[in-house]
Amino acid sequence: MRVLGGVLLWLCLLGQAWALGNQLQSHPSPYLALHGDDPVAWQLWGPDVFKTARRENKLIYVSVGYFSCHWCHVMQGESYKNPGIAKTLNRDFVPVKVDRELQPAVDEALMAFVQATQGRGGWPLNVFLTPEGYPLYAVLYVPPASFVEVIGKIDALWQEDPSRIATIARQHGPRGFADKSPQLTPGQVLALGQAFEQMAIGLADTFEGGFGNQSRFPHVPQLRYLLNRYEQMPSARVREVLETTLDAMAQRGLYDHVEGGFFRYTVDPGWSVPHFEKMLYDNAQLARLYLEAGKVLDREDYAAVGFAVLDFMLTRMQTTNGAMVASLSAIDDLGREGAYYLYDDDTLENALTRDEQRVLRAVWSLPEAAVFDFGHLLVNQALPEAAAIQLGWTADEVEETLASGMEKLRAIRDQRVLPVDSKVLAGWNALALEAFVEGAAQSDQAVYAHAARQIRRYIETTLWQNNRLFRASAGGSALGTVSLADYAYTARALLAFSRWSRAPEDLELAYRVTETAWRDFYRANGWQRERDPLLKGSELQEVLRDEALPAEDAVLIEVSLKLAEEKKIVSLAEKARSALNRAHEDLLGDAFFFPSRIRALEVAIAIQSKP
Repeated sequence: MRVLGGVLLWLCLLGQAWALGNQLQSHPSPYLALHGDDPVAWQLWGPDVFKTARRENKLIYVSVGYFSCHWCHVMQGESYKNPGIAKTLNRDFVPVKVDRELQPAVDEALMAFVQATQGRGGWPLNVFLTPEGYPLYAVLYVPPASFVEVIGKIDALWQEDPSRIATIARQHGPRGFADKSPQLTPGQVLALGQAFEQMAIGLADTFEGGFGNQSRFPHVPQLRYLLNRYEQMPSARVREVLETTLDAMAQRGLYDHVEGGFFRYTVDPGWSVPHFEKMLYDNAQLARLYLEAGKVLDREDYAAVGFAVLDFMLTRMQTTNGAMVASLSAIDDLGREGAYYLYDDDTLENALTRDEQRVLRAVWSLPEAAVFDFGHLLVNQALPEAAAIQLGWTADEVEETLASGMEKLRAIRDQRVLPVDSKVLAGWNALALEAFVEGAAQSDQAVYAHAARQIRRYIETTLWQNNRLFRASAGGSALGTVSLADYAYTARALLAFSRWSRAPEDLELAYRVTETAWRDFYRANGWQRERDPLLKGSELQEVLRDEALPAEDAVLIEVSLKLAEEKKIVSLAEKARSALNRAHEDLLGDAFFFPSRIRALEVAIAIQSKP
């Protein structure tokens, strides 16, 4: 009996040792730290998760989100704070919380899985994995009752026949791709550019602006390619697509007319109802786009928008060390979506004079009843001349009174609290570096040049160590898993900086980052998004698509071609052209989603044709 009792005690203690606890308390990632008090035993993404799953023969439940995501907060409050749901997750699964901004390759792979299996994507992105690491089933936001039903059915299937379920999930990705000639065909590249233009015009909404007919996203890679194409071959139809979209984004609800900066997207095709998060990658890309558009299209108003976004980034996103934070939350400190940006009627009446209220309502066409739960959003600005006619004032009186009222609205914002995701992300800061380089090149304002130098210094001194790039930094700690995208965007930004600074050491740093990227992410003529992927089934990609961010393989290839030309490195040029000479038929049929690759092909042809 004494021996049996000892065995039972040992088994009990062993079971307690295996019991998982929440690992996210006080994590330097603000998003992960938000989940530190959940009753769910959240684990950090890493090899230990898979060891635990294999040992206990459990599925892994991976929930991917980010700090400024509204529906991530909703699902946390409804499901992950629920003790009953947490008990089920802890008992039947190995639950893992992932900050998509720290694990971009994991996020991209799982997003590709949910889009392929369900035809849509978004966050929170929740995927069940087998202990081997193969995606099995994905679910986006669902209410608690539906979530309980989903996790119950998935666990029942696993318990019934885990080997069969594992076989269903197991998909062997390609082991490599055939060698290709570095010689590109100019005719093929010309056809791709034409196909893109035709698809873009076909998808464009030249009444509302943007592409498609549902939610409105900026689609910066597509717009930048169209802009570059227009610069080379002016076309009235392309200009119409560019101007209707650029006008809509800057004049309606995607843009914050009080404080500056762009929201991530709008849920309606009229650009009126934004999701209120502000992301560094959007604002950096859009600042550069508007600055370039101002130059190419000879539109001073576009350049003014670009500089205003740079000013917003300096005011609201710059840290004390000169780098930029990741995002501003859609949720204010009281948990209200969009409330930081909205003004209810009582607030307007108490803060503004009667004349200021009249002008504000006339210029911004404010309805009697606010569209949003917490007040009015300034969406559609009328010309001061039109408001002057309506009010019987002069245009100067309207502009002066409006300026006074807007200043008071900004002062109200100063009294509000908006949570900030303070992580510094390598790739996103590289995009910001490019924007400030463009701003410095177009302006004699020293502030933009200083901002560019600060970001460049932070990348070299903090994020680039021992010829390796870190994904992120927060609270003095290196975080996350660096991705191909981080290297590609950093290399491109450093190349742009070197051409502006004309310093040889900047060009050399761009080359070292590029060389490391090829070494760590290029395998068997294909691309890994991260160096040592834990996810199975999609480790190797031959060609990547443009999403909200440009395709990282195409960006790195274009940078490599330019560096090879400047530094006279034939082997790098041939490797880049060989990586480009792929999947032309796939690109031709879906050209709208590959503008960065088409641009890289055009650069390659231009260099190849030089005597």
